[in-house]
Amino acid sequence: MASLPAESRPESRLGAFLKDRRTRLDPAAFGLPPGRRRTPGLRREEVAQRAHISATWYTWLEQGRGGAPSADVLERIAQALLLTDAEREHLFLVGLGRAPEVRYRPTDGVSPRLQRVLDALTLSPAMIKTLTWDVVAWNRAAAAVLTDYGRLPPEDRNILWLIFCDPRVRAHQFDWESVARFVVSAFRVDAARAGGSELIQPLVDELSAPSPEFAAMWREPGMHHYGEGVKQLRHPELGALSLEYSAFLVDGRPDLTMLVYNPASEADAAKIARLIG
Repeated sequence: MASLPAESRPESRLGAFLKDRRTRLDPAAFGLPPGRRRTPGLRREEVAQRAHISATWYTWLEQGRGGAPSADVLERIAQALLLTDAEREHLFLVGLGRAPEVRYRPTDGVSPRLQRVLDALTLSPAMIKTLTWDVVAWNRAAAAVLTDYGRLPPEDRNILWLIFCDPRVRAHQFDWESVARFVVSAFRVDAARAGGSELIQPLVDELSAPSPEFAAMWREPGMHHYGEGVKQLRHPELGALSLEYSAFLVDGRPDLTMLVYNPASEADAAKIARLIG
């Protein structure tokens, strides 16, 4: 089997990427004297010092002969080079052949552009949730059909909390136990993606105290991606309602997921139209 050209090898692509990002950095932004620099950007030893690795090894990485770095080293290099989320993901893909763990970033909302995407879905309830299942944005249809999150304080806008601790939300489910088990299983996937028990355990403890059912389901094995499916509701004004749901990661923000619930039939769409019209 013919060998790959040198420039196509993963270690060569990693080295080229590191050099490109290093030479784009402005030394003045790091409080470094400009001095006499033969090339733009930071020096290799300056990046190595910021990443807390040896200058020799960093030089080898740029030259495509440093071997496979660990995820921890790549994380430190990403911080040293001030990489964006997209650049950090590319660094891991060329360095390790896989994407990095998701970095959880607490958020109080979403960009106006993303909110306009939600608002454009006039008859489809839609929302944005975090890895800890806090709802941070929603549209008018979601407020009318699912939960009026705007009437809740921010700390109570949590899907898990509503499913297990809000009697009204519980009563709206056709088969509450199946819904609850599915939600816990899907949350377990996001908990693994969050990559830190310090983010998840406080919520688990907070839910386990008032809800023995959640505590029992959390101890059960099994993980299920939210993906897509059909949700059945007992709406207090609309009666039986069927919604087809889909989940999408927000580009550039892998800690956020958009959930969209489309009416499953023309009759369901007409019910929602009457409610919000």
